[in-house]
Amino acid sequence: MNTHLFSIVTFIYLGGMVVYICYLAFRNQWVSRVATAITLGGLLLQTFAIGLRWYESYQLGMGHAPMSNLYESLVFFSWTIILLYLIIEYKYKLYLLGAFVTPFAAMGMAYASISSQVNETIQPLVPALQSNWLISHVITCFLGYAAFAVSCGVSITYILKKRHEDQHKKGGLLASFPASPVLDELIYKTIAIGFPMLSIGIITGAAWANYAWGTYWSWDPKETWSLITWFIYAAFLHARITRGWRGIRAATLSIIGFVAVIFTYLGVNLLLSGLHSYGSG
Repeated sequence: MNTHLFSIVTFIYLGGMVVYICYLAFRNQWVSRVATAITLGGLLLQTFAIGLRWYESYQLGMGHAPMSNLYESLVFFSWTIILLYLIIEYKYKLYLLGAFVTPFAAMGMAYASISSQVNETIQPLVPALQSNWLISHVITCFLGYAAFAVSCGVSITYILKKRHEDQHKKGGLLASFPASPVLDELIYKTIAIGFPMLSIGIITGAAWANYAWGTYWSWDPKETWSLITWFIYAAFLHARITRGWRGIRAATLSIIGFVAVIFTYLGVNLLLSGLHSYGSG
């Protein structure tokens, strides 16, 4: 039952993405409200489906949070992206960002639903996952990932807007985007949210590793790439705070950081073997 609901959520997010793109073209407030309503409806249905999957795991005698394999993590990743985006949309009223952020959630749900490499069945926890650290580690990591996804979407928007401004163009679609300093500040704020979440996720992961494998750090590919990702965003914040890094360079580093996030999350699971191989299917 829960997988059918997640499939419906996939189409809802795809629909929301299309309407956000229409908003870019028409700049009509009514269109933006429809896009927000569709996306919020998808989030509510996805929240219910996650709760239902959790309940069904108890009915099957397993009883664990739905965060234990690639399918469930993709669903949770998409959920955190939409949740964080809607909070930012509500606070800043930047509806056009939906055209650049909702595709990440829609693609995540679509990949979870149609990929032959993703097993959608509820499975018993492997011994390494039978720990109270599971929920805290996964939630903090994916909140960080979601913030970086939003930052990447804003960075793409920033680069397009900045080039439009530098060419001194007055009209066109990009003229209606928020001013580049507004977008630049939002890139910084989203990374400032994501970085401590990722840091806590790495710390709780190390504590969990010591519980499960008897060592805090073993240079497993997932751990190594998590550290690389952490250094990229640490470099962004360090350059921003100490040297005032802004503009295209900062936006580009934000996009590079999210590429590292995707490789840490999916690339390592699908291409490399290691202690985290249970997350590959």
